[in-house]
Amino acid sequence: MAAFLASLQWMLVVFVLIGALPLLVANYQFTLVAFHFRRLHYKKCEPYFPRTAILVPAWNEDLVIGASIDRLMMLEYPRDSLRIFVVDDASTDSTPQVVQAKAAEYPGNVFHLRREKGGEGKAATLNHGLGIILADDWMQAVLIMDADVIYVADSLRHMTRHLADPRVGSVTGYIKEGSQPGNYMTRFIGYEYITAQAAGRRCQDVLGVIACLAGGAQLHSRENLIAVGGRIDTTTLAEDTVTTFRTQRAGRIVIFEPHAVVWAEEPGGIVALWKQRLRWARGNVQVTKMFKDVWFRHQPGSRLGSPTFGVIWFSLLLLPVFMVAASASLIALYFLNFKLAFDAFRLLWVSNVVTYAFITAMALFIDPEVGRRTWRQAVMFPGIINMLIFTTAVLPGQLAWIGHKILGAAGIELTSGWIRGIVLFTYIWLMGCMGVSYLAKVLEPRRVGKILCPILLYVGGYGPLLCAITTAAYVQEFRKADMKWDKTVKTGKVAAPV
Repeated sequence: MAAFLASLQWMLVVFVLIGALPLLVANYQFTLVAFHFRRLHYKKCEPYFPRTAILVPAWNEDLVIGASIDRLMMLEYPRDSLRIFVVDDASTDSTPQVVQAKAAEYPGNVFHLRREKGGEGKAATLNHGLGIILADDWMQAVLIMDADVIYVADSLRHMTRHLADPRVGSVTGYIKEGSQPGNYMTRFIGYEYITAQAAGRRCQDVLGVIACLAGGAQLHSRENLIAVGGRIDTTTLAEDTVTTFRTQRAGRIVIFEPHAVVWAEEPGGIVALWKQRLRWARGNVQVTKMFKDVWFRHQPGSRLGSPTFGVIWFSLLLLPVFMVAASASLIALYFLNFKLAFDAFRLLWVSNVVTYAFITAMALFIDPEVGRRTWRQAVMFPGIINMLIFTTAVLPGQLAWIGHKILGAAGIELTSGWIRGIVLFTYIWLMGCMGVSYLAKVLEPRRVGKILCPILLYVGGYGPLLCAITTAAYVQEFRKADMKWDKTVKTGKVAAPV
C-alpha cells in the first residue's frame, strides 16, 4: 500500500509539472522571435504590383464599409491594378446604398455584388465573390479582408512584394486593435495581439510554418487559390485556418508581413469577445480533427507535421486541460503529501513567473507603440490573484512575514490552519480563475455588470478568460452544437493614422 501511495504521489507531481509545458513552449516561441531576422523573406522580394481583387464580405456594415473603401482607395498601389468587390450578404440596412454610392464615386474600382439569400456564413459569402472573380482572367491576386478593417497606405504593397517569389502562395498582415475611444477590454485585446501576432507569427515564420492567416488580411496568388480548390471551406468555423493549412500542404509558402499594418475594431465587452472567440476556438478544434493525418507526421513540401509545430499547436489548444490537470493533482497531493505538493506548486508557479516576466517584457519591446497604451493590461494579464500567487511562489517566507504583521495589527492570528487553507485556495484557483471569468460573462448583461465585470476580469485575468472560452468550445464541439457564424457587431470606432 505504501509503495502504491508513493507511486501515486509522484504520478501526481508529473501531472503538475506537465502543466508547465505550455509555459516552456511559450518561452521557446518568444526566444525564436529574436532569430526572425535570419529567416526574413525580403531577399526574395521585389516591387511587385499584380492585378489585385480585394474581396470584402459584408452583412449590415453601413457604419463601416464606406470608410473602409475610402481607405482602400488611398492605398499606395496602382489604381488600374486594384478592384474592390463588396459581397453584400443580403444586408437589411443601407449597406447596398453605401457601396453603390462608392461604386459611382470610384468607377471601375468598386463593385457591388449582391446575394439575395444571406445568413450562410462568411465562407459562403466569400465563395460567391470568388466564383465571379475567378471566372475573369483579370485577377492575379486576391486580398480577403473584413468590412471594418482599415489598411495603412503602404500595407498592400508590403504584402504583394512577397508574391514576386513564385513559391509564396499567401501573405498575411499584422492586425492591430484600433478602437477609439477604447476601453479595458480593447486594450487587453491590443496587448494580446502583440503576443499572438507580432510575436507568435514571427516565431512561426522562423519555423517555416504559419498556423493561420489573419481573417482580415489574407493575400493569395491566383495560382494558390486554384491549387486549394478555388473555394473557401464551409465545413468548419475556421475557414481561414483551413486555407492556411491547405496552402502549405500544396507546397507553397505562407508569409507573415509585420509591416503590413491593418487596424481593426475588436469587441468592447466580455459577451461580444466570448461570441467571437468561441467561434475561433471551436474552429481550431474542428481543424485539429480535419487534419488529423498531419500532426507529428512528415509532410512533403511543408513543415506542418513537424514535432515543434505540433507541440505549439496542442499546447495552446489543450491549455485548459493542462490547467485543470495541474490544479486537480495539487489538490490531491495537498491531502496526501503537503510538503511535496508545495514543492511541486512552487516549481510550477516559478515557471509561471519566469514566463510572465519574459513574455511581457518581450511583447512590450516588440511593439512599444501599442505597449504604451496597454502596459497596464499587460501587467494584469494573469489577474490580480495570480499576481499574488506569483509572489507566494517566489517569496513564500517574506509574504508569510508580511501577512503575520498585517493580520497581527488587526488582532488576527495567522495560524497554521489559516496558512494551509490559503495554500489549498491557491491550488484550487489554478482552475477556479476560469470560473471567475465565466461569471463575469454571465453578469455583464445584468444591471450590476457594468461595475462588476471589469473588476472580475482584473481579478480573474484575461488569460483565464480565453481558457474558459476554449473549454466552452470543447463542450460545444462534443455536443455537436449548431455551427452558427455569429457576426461581431462593428460601429466604426477605428481611428487609424493616414
